[in-house]
Amino acid sequence: MSPRIESLQAKKLIGHHLKVSLINNRTGELWAGFAPKIKSLKNRTSSDKISMQVYARDYFKSFNPNLEFEKWACVEVNNFDAVPAEISTFTLEGGLYAVFDHKGSSSDASIFHYIFSEWLPNSNYQLDNRPHFEILGKKYKNNTANSEEEIWIPIQL
Repeated sequence: MSPRIESLQAKKLIGHHLKVSLINNRTGELWAGFAPKIKSLKNRTSSDKISMQVYARDYFKSFNPNLEFEKWACVEVNNFDAVPAEISTFTLEGGLYAVFDHKGSSSDASIFHYIFSEWLPNSNYQLDNRPHFEILGKKYKNNTANSEEEIWIPIQL
């Protein structure tokens, strides 16, 4: 599976975020708190939802499922002019990304094993220290075999 390489422009995101780890995965709690608010949010650029991970610079140096990172449930907006008080803002820095079209359950981590253990080490790229995210569009169906999403991995030459 080969990704497409895209140069992303900066994006304005709004949503909720929590500290999580692979052992203490609070993704369900995060989305349960944010999802009911999505329809009322103004200035959205699309109906897509975004699941984003913000890792510390040394997060990938050695695997530790207890290491915490910041997980976001968010949407893209045109501006931050009408953001409700209980919603946080985040400006996603632009840059180069490897984009993998994934079909299958979001609970199947094998795609990430492939990306980090096979594709990335054999590519001309290295991981960049920017957020990772998934675009959950119209074809996304949480934890079902026919679900589709885009996985965006920050890279640099």
